[in-house]
Amino acid sequence: MKPGSANRVVVRGALLALALAITIGAFGALDATPKIDRGEIFVPPAEQLRFASFGFDAVLSDYYWLMALQLVGDASKPVEGGSVAKLIDVVTALDPWVGHPYRFAAVWLTDSLENVHAANRLLARGVAYSPLDWRNRHYLGFNHFFYMGENAKAAGILEGALHLPGAPRYLAPLVAKLRTEREGLETARGFLASLVETSADPRTRAEYLKALDEIDTERRARLLDQARSIYKKRHGRDIERVEDLSTGQRPVLRKLPPAHPHFSSFAWEIDPETGDIVSGFYGARYRPYEHIRDKERRQRWLGDAAHVSRES
Repeated sequence: MKPGSANRVVVRGALLALALAITIGAFGALDATPKIDRGEIFVPPAEQLRFASFGFDAVLSDYYWLMALQLVGDASKPVEGGSVAKLIDVVTALDPWVGHPYRFAAVWLTDSLENVHAANRLLARGVAYSPLDWRNRHYLGFNHFFYMGENAKAAGILEGALHLPGAPRYLAPLVAKLRTEREGLETARGFLASLVETSADPRTRAEYLKALDEIDTERRARLLDQARSIYKKRHGRDIERVEDLSTGQRPVLRKLPPAHPHFSSFAWEIDPETGDIVSGFYGARYRPYEHIRDKERRQRWLGDAAHVSRES
């Protein structure tokens, strides 16, 4: 080895050893356990940490990732979502190509609308740095639908994941349902029909065809809704059974449409909770399912946010 080359190796080795020593010293100074025990999480800005890491951003990212796991793993006290958000923000800012921390934030940051917004910002970063991973888009779209009631925006985000590797087959039918609210039933049907034409996988194609059956059933249910309105005006009361629309004096319909395009053994029913006319095959109308408690929570969050916005 030439003398000059040997000197360069020695210098590089010395610099690496110095960087490791400084980084280890920095870790030693970051005494996180007492602060976590007291519930006081101080997280320095990512830019400061990056400057102090001497190039070991991923190592420092792992440190704060372990701190986040320690925080949520303590069953003796409730998790403070704001602290989780700060930790995962640093984790993903130092090493934005990580995977699981983004979904971790999506799961844990659901206790308030503010934290859902924080999770969405993190998930958007995950989409930007890992555009071929369908999972970040899935959680981001779910948050916009489930917690924020933004169905059209959720549909647009989820549609971007449809053709990514590993994306589940149920995404396209969900996108169609989310699009129905703003764009109408026929748009959703056209969207799924185009996927049927272009899909080469028989199982995926079968999922799309089943979703089209559900749309056709919803069209018939809406016809029955119209007949129900006419019945109320004509008789001054609501129906007791769906069959009332086609029986008795002055029926509205000559006969009821089938409750499913292919299975004739199913009948129409009145949902005891919602009062909707539903197919016995599906048991619900064509819309994304959500429990009444989830809907009430979202309305409360959005109402509180609107109140704060007006006051400010």
